[in-house]
Amino acid sequence: MTAPASRPSSPPNGSGAPSPRAQRMMRLSAVGGAVLMLAGGFAFYAASQVAASRGPADADAVTVTLRNGACEPMALEVPAGRSTFRIVNETDRATEWEILDGVMVMEERENIAPGITQTLSVRLSPGSYAITCGLLSNPRGTLTVTAAAVTAGAPATRPALTAFIGPLAEYQVFVGAEANRLVKATAALDAAVRSGDLDAARTAYAAARLPFMRLRPAAARQGDLDAAMNAQAAYLEKREADPAFTGFHRLEYGLFARNSLDGLAPVSAKLAADAATLKERLRADRPTPQGMGENAERRLAALADTTIPAGEDAYAASDLADIEAELLGVAKIARLFVPIAEDGAPAAAGQVEARLAEFDAALAALRGANGYPSYGAVDAPAREALAARARALRDSLSAMNAALGLGEGDLT
Repeated sequence: MTAPASRPSSPPNGSGAPSPRAQRMMRLSAVGGAVLMLAGGFAFYAASQVAASRGPADADAVTVTLRNGACEPMALEVPAGRSTFRIVNETDRATEWEILDGVMVMEERENIAPGITQTLSVRLSPGSYAITCGLLSNPRGTLTVTAAAVTAGAPATRPALTAFIGPLAEYQVFVGAEANRLVKATAALDAAVRSGDLDAARTAYAAARLPFMRLRPAAARQGDLDAAMNAQAAYLEKREADPAFTGFHRLEYGLFARNSLDGLAPVSAKLAADAATLKERLRADRPTPQGMGENAERRLAALADTTIPAGEDAYAASDLADIEAELLGVAKIARLFVPIAEDGAPAAAGQVEARLAEFDAALAALRGANGYPSYGAVDAPAREALAARARALRDSLSAMNAALGLGEGDLT
């Protein structure tokens, strides 16, 4: 416990009021403190935006400018293979940019602040794709990927496809189990909302978020369901009042910001139904080594560039529990691939294990006797340190995936 400060002595004039010199010093101190607070906030904002905009340097990057209501250009064309896109936000809102194959999210950048440029690199097969242009309600653009010559020569360490049979089967079991937990947890959340018990609904909400976050590497590419289940008000035209504001964050807003269950029963019922649909889609999906590796890298990039610096749970501030759950989903994929990489690329495999341990230790350092604190209590340096762990793990996982030949040809 901090000892109480000693009582200041009376000023020499005996009036009980500070001297003019003391008053000036107090004003200067207050102004200085405010400047430091503003500087610290700006430094964190700048650091998070720099981290978010990091990407492979590429003079041939395709520039897409987001304007109010549209992309410029609305139609893009690139050759098959890996392409880099430079996204410039010239709207007055923080926004996102996605490449979609039907309802599947191929790649995305989130929380692009006004006036900020971000880059992303993605490997695309020939075909036609859609691109989002700012707010989710805006018209979509098109991306055409044309056929290109395939580069010959796979890494010498590339294992046979049969080496992935066991890990693929185990990952399907993991996804199926987490999807079952999500369905049960969202049904329990719906029941708690309908019961009228606010505290029970809050507890059920927290429990339902965990399997959802552990499923993110597999589930986040289901673009329509992800928008329905995890939409953030900041990406919607009317924010919290927008009809498209549904799912977890709409429930979070009611439970933790408005402290009310009013109007939440239809939302919780829809979330439970969407969870059941997600379970069926994931059961029908057949994961590939390349897809698993890319999904894990994508989620780590989102953690490092957006989720950790800015936070996602704007009303409950339960971000640390979410981050831990998402890390578990990523770690499941990474640790299924590590034994395969150990034969041909032991250094890469060992580095992934080391980075996983460091990320886990960084989270543990923030956990108290009663669990994680509110995310508002996590200061800018701690957030940047955590983001750096996510970034380092992403880089190590990318190196291991490359050593395994994932992304080089059609290892499917």
